[in-house]
Amino acid sequence: MRIVITGGAGFIGSHLTDRFLAEGHRVVAVDNLLTGTYQNIAHHVNNPNFEFIYHDVSNHIYINGSVDVVMHFASPASPVDYLKFPIQTLKVGALGTHNALGLARIKGARFMLASTSEVYGDPLEHPQKETYVGNVDSIGPRGVYDEAKRYAEALVMAYHREHQMDTRIVRIFNTYGPRMRLDDGRVVPNFIGQALRGEALTVYGDGSQTRCFQYISDLVEGVHRLLFSSYVQPVNIGTTHEVTILQFAQTVNQVAENAAGIVFKEGLRIKGDPQTRRPDISRAMEILGWQPQTSLEDGLRKTLTYFRNLA
Repeated sequence: MRIVITGGAGFIGSHLTDRFLAEGHRVVAVDNLLTGTYQNIAHHVNNPNFEFIYHDVSNHIYINGSVDVVMHFASPASPVDYLKFPIQTLKVGALGTHNALGLARIKGARFMLASTSEVYGDPLEHPQKETYVGNVDSIGPRGVYDEAKRYAEALVMAYHREHQMDTRIVRIFNTYGPRMRLDDGRVVPNFIGQALRGEALTVYGDGSQTRCFQYISDLVEGVHRLLFSSYVQPVNIGTTHEVTILQFAQTVNQVAENAAGIVFKEGLRIKGDPQTRRPDISRAMEILGWQPQTSLEDGLRKTLTYFRNLA
C-alpha cells in the first residue's frame, strides 16, 4: 500500500512511518516541521519506499500517483506548542483536515484522523467513553486545540456520510516514548529532562491530578488495528493505568535512579486543564482485540535509554 502520513516527521507520525515501512508499505511523510523534526525520519532517507515532502497541509495537498491511505496526524499537540501557535493549530485542524480529506477522496483512499482525549475537555465523566460529548471551553486558551479536533471529527463524519468515504477516527490519550521533544512542555519530557540532569522533579500544586501514560508502541499497535478494521466511529486508544502526577514523578525518579527527589511549587492551572483523565477502552478491546502491553516502568526505561543515548 502507499500511505500518506501528514505530520510524518512528528513524534507519533515517525513511529507509524517505521511500522508501515517495516511491513513493506510505501510511505509519503508530509510535514512543515513546525513541531516535528527531520531527525525523526532521517534513518529512512535511503529507503526507496520512503518519500518526504516539506509542506504545510493547511494549504492544498498534491501527491503524484496512487494513494491507498491518508493518515492526518499533523498538529501541534502539547500545550506549550498550541498556545505558541494558536492560529496554526486551528488551521491544521480545520483546513488541514479538509485538505487531507480532499486528497483521500480524489484518490479513493481510506482516511484516518488522529483525534485526542482533549475532545472531552475537563471531563465530568470518569473514565471517558467515546459516547461522552465532553466539557470544553471553546474560548479558553486550550480551546484552539480542543475545538480544532472536535471540528475535525465532525468534518470527517460529514465526508463519511455525504461522500461515503471510508474513514477512521482514533482518540489518542497521553502517549510518551522516544522522539518526544524534551522542550515540548509536557510532564513526561519535563520530568525525564530533570531526572537526567540530576535535578529535583518539579511538581506543581500537590500533584493530585491524574493521568494515564501510554507507551508509543502500544499506541502504534492500536492505530494499526483500527486502520485495518472496518469500524468508523471514534475509538479511544490509551492505557487505563491511572496515576497521580506525584506518583508518576516518584516512578520517574526510581527508574532514573535520581536521588534529587521532588520539589513542590505553586502553579496556576491553565483554564480547562483536566484534573482527571482515564479512557474507557472497552470499545478498543471488543472491536480491535487491543489493550496496552507495556508497563509504565518498562516504557520509562526505554524512553530514558533513548534520551541518554541522544545526549
